Amino acid sequence: MDNETRKRLLREMLFARRFEERCYEAYVERKIGGFLHLYPGQEACAHGVLEAARPGYDYVITGYRDHVHAIKCGADPRAVMAELYGKETGCSRGRGGSMHIFDVEHRFMGGYALVGGPFPLAAGLGKAIQMKGGDEIAICFLGDAANNQGTFHEALNMAALWKLPVLYVCENNLYGIGTRIDRSTAVVDQYKRVCGYGIPAAQEDGQDVEKVYAAACKAIEHVRGGNGPYFLELLTYRYRGHSMSDSNAYRPKEEERMWSKRDPIILLRDRLIEAGALTADEFKEMDTEILEQIENEIIPFCENSPEPRVEELEKYVFTGDCPQAQGGVR
Repeated sequence: MDNETRKRLLREMLFARRFEERCYEAYVERKIGGFLHLYPGQEACAHGVLEAARPGYDYVITGYRDHVHAIKCGADPRAVMAELYGKETGCSRGRGGSMHIFDVEHRFMGGYALVGGPFPLAAGLGKAIQMKGGDEIAICFLGDAANNQGTFHEALNMAALWKLPVLYVCENNLYGIGTRIDRSTAVVDQYKRVCGYGIPAAQEDGQDVEKVYAAACKAIEHVRGGNGPYFLELLTYRYRGHSMSDSNAYRPKEEERMWSKRDPIILLRDRLIEAGALTADEFKEMDTEILEQIENEIIPFCENSPEPRVEELEKYVFTGDCPQAQGGVR
């Protein structure tokens, strides 16, 4: 990876960090309601994997910690933030909120609130690609705790049996809400859990975007080559609680300090400075530009966007004339 690519990825990850921090502030200001799950600390996972893929061409699906994945796929950050604000200009017209970011144009097939729900949906995307004969792949991001759902085993079994073009990416941040992985999961190393389905798998440092990129390149080459699914586990850490309602009191401070020393943004920044490709002042300028972009472009866009109209309350609600729908169930 050349230094120009590194600098671009650094800016993208820093933008993601500042975007998520601004989401936190807007939630505290009561501009954002409902649930909000933030991504700081895990930026190298989404950016490293999707840098190796073809964002906007390959299909991407994930759980409810989904803002950064959508933006990396090409979604307009203004539309993502507007969705959190519940505005008509949001990517789901303000009807989905934080956990349901969606952008069909860029093939970001959504964030999903149901834990483990994207596993079989990704298999379905893979089956559709296979039937159409395309060379796209489906990429499914999910956390470690989702792997304890039955859908994990059912979907991976089908994906392996049918050799579906699906890359499963486990962002292992060590916690399922407030429960540490070694208290909930018999096999802590998640990549070992797919051996029963004959799926090749690997584990990588999820804090180093270049290592993630290299591992993802290998995984994607396997999947795109028609060899069936691949499972990639990325060891990472979220710097905030599970959601805004999480006090984060259950995690040892020593553990938090240890992971903060391996911040993916700082690791890449220091690497560029050591290589003479970036100065500390240039990094500060980059940060200032990002903050100004968020405050001067994204936030005003959301503040000035219209609310969804009450008259269109049912516009995007499916109703069907089927035996189960007595008079049209909404």
